[in-house]
Amino acid sequence: MQLNALIPELSVSDIKKSLDFYITILQGKMEYERSENKFALVSISNVQIMLEEVNGCWETGRLEYPFGRGINFQIQVADVEVLYKRIIKAQYPVKITLQDNWYRAKDVLLGQKEFLVMDPDGYLLRFAQALGEGVISKK
Repeated sequence: MQLNALIPELSVSDIKKSLDFYITILQGKMEYERSENKFALVSISNVQIMLEEVNGCWETGRLEYPFGRGINFQIQVADVEVLYKRIIKAQYPVKITLQDNWYRAKDVLLGQKEFLVMDPDGYLLRFAQALGEGVISKK
């Protein structure tokens, strides 16, 4: 297995609840786990995320819900609409509903269909599917 150069490791309050979300709801893949440490490495598309139940080793301050303040993780998926429907059906808290957004990158607009959802511990996940590129007109 090839590990990505950057793999976020999320402290979670309940590893079973988190694995249910990441594996069952998001249909991620369990790459490996160390159940004795309440740790798992999961992948969604080509993204890898480590999950570890809070154990006192990695905290730099008090953890309280929502754990993911100040960060959101963008994950590109093949079919964002199918995933969005699964999230709605599972009644997870959607922060921003499915919509098309365009972002400027130099002289090009990059489009993506995206939504934001919170995982069980409040980490903000932005799931996106590319829509294409557009040129910014110069006047």
